[in-house]
Amino acid sequence: MPRSRQKSLLEFQKQFPDEAACAAFLFARRWPRGFSCPHCGHGLASFLKSRAHTYECLGCDRQISLTAGTIMHRSKLPLRTWFWAAHLLATHSNGMSALQLKGQLHISYAATWLLTQKLRRAMVDPTRGLLAGVVEVDQTEMPYRQKDRDTDPTKVAKILIVGAVEVIDRITGQARPKAIGTKYLNTRSGRVRLAMIRNNTAQEIHAFIRANIAPGTTLITDGHRSYLGLRGYRHDPRTVGPMAGHVALEWIHRVFALLKRWSLGTYHGLRLKHIDRYLNEFVFRYNRRYHRHVSFEHILGLAAQHPPTDYWAITGRANGRKGRVPKRREPRRRRTAFGLRADRSP
Repeated sequence: MPRSRQKSLLEFQKQFPDEAACAAFLFARRWPRGFSCPHCGHGLASFLKSRAHTYECLGCDRQISLTAGTIMHRSKLPLRTWFWAAHLLATHSNGMSALQLKGQLHISYAATWLLTQKLRRAMVDPTRGLLAGVVEVDQTEMPYRQKDRDTDPTKVAKILIVGAVEVIDRITGQARPKAIGTKYLNTRSGRVRLAMIRNNTAQEIHAFIRANIAPGTTLITDGHRSYLGLRGYRHDPRTVGPMAGHVALEWIHRVFALLKRWSLGTYHGLRLKHIDRYLNEFVFRYNRRYHRHVSFEHILGLAAQHPPTDYWAITGRANGRKGRVPKRREPRRRRTAFGLRADRSP
């Protein structure tokens, strides 16, 4: 498969030198056919200089921010910070932790962590297709960190991860199902899906397969009894026995090996609370390993269409300030086209 050329940091900086260039790119991703008011559908608007990246609809006179209703909703970070974070996360082969990204963006760790969590939510395309053709499916155990400051290896717990990866013929570039028990030679891996499961029961594994793999697909498994009773799929079990697992299931075991090395090398162990987000990040990067520059544009396109998510929804905590009127010690500052400006006192 030909690899698309990835832009260098100098080229990226030249393409997005200021906030205006970032706003123009985001405008084209959010409204590819031109401005459309989300309230009345009117197609004409005037740009406001008193507020940053804000338009006033000429039909209903409502003011619409360029980032309102997106993953960047009510963010005080500049657009360039969002763009650089998306570029580094999408194009770096091993990804970047919040601590590493903090040093690159020169913002607080709390702001960097929240930014990365929001971008990970934009890495899942809601319109993505199901895996099809020939798919290897298997489960593995994976360690995770119970506490942030634990260094004792005996305190590291394990979780179950189920994965599926397409098996693609190198010559034709497509999946070619063969007779049951026949070896698949000269192949490569295609798209991948990962998820955490509570146990190895048929209920958990069947639910994962139906949610991620199209009916009629040939499933190559290790012959575990949890796959029995799965209807609508062509099952091709491979009994592993005393041999190594990667001999019978080459590509899914390679995916698991990369996942474990990535989690330990980049994050020094994943947290259970946000495990699905990290798995989605790995899937996003693995499926776009041949066109990383396109993945940067893709993640920003999804971010422009993704509904807003705040800190309280991400952490699962209750907002103690909700419903309370804040007592401001200083005038509120708003983002304008000329920077942050304080509101005038009444």
